[in-house]
Amino acid sequence: MPARSSKKRSKKAAPTTPKSAGRDRTANARGNSQPAKSLHILDEARACTHCKGLPLGPRPLLAGSATSRFLIIGQAPGKTAHESGIPWNDPSGDRLRDWMGITREVFYDTAQIALMPMGFCYPGKGKSGDLPPRAECAPLWHDSMRAAFVGVKLTIFVGRYACSQYLSQYDTLLAATRDYEAMLPQRIALPHPSPRNNIWLKKNAWFEQEAVPRLRRRIKRLLKG
Repeated sequence: MPARSSKKRSKKAAPTTPKSAGRDRTANARGNSQPAKSLHILDEARACTHCKGLPLGPRPLLAGSATSRFLIIGQAPGKTAHESGIPWNDPSGDRLRDWMGITREVFYDTAQIALMPMGFCYPGKGKSGDLPPRAECAPLWHDSMRAAFVGVKLTIFVGRYACSQYLSQYDTLLAATRDYEAMLPQRIALPHPSPRNNIWLKKNAWFEQEAVPRLRRRIKRLLKG
């Protein structure tokens, strides 16, 4: 395909989200990015059309590589993320990155971070927010995908759906988040960073005062290592 002419340049400001966010990329020691070797299971999952009846159609959003040190198991993409094709590209993602103490560049670097939600596609809108992740998704893909992420040192479970699936020994999300000291250094549970959870965060101020600093220290240590 011939290259488009570059005579006229757009006056729009450059996007703050890296264009590489929807693809697998690896950053070398000098900060330059190169395409990372794509995992076959990710390619298969991105082509999944199992849930054809979704309101906006299937558009699986996930990322990762065999070298990813962190695995984030979240809920499901929101409408903004679905429309942009970039996972966690919304206010919830901004807060999650703040909790982790990392930049967008690091967050979307698949050499460092793998993103695997409970539901890969936007499920649609419900009466009080987005609908739950589709129940078919995790059983179809999670086991094979987690096995492919062989470099993971820390798994971050975000929100009640991820915690219910993987941390069933805890009766509530609050109990799981409270036990951060016992779960670290390999795991940690977080509330969903959605603005809808502001009331929960105010009631549980200990989370951002105690758990978040421990999470940041663990992430910083792994990034240096």
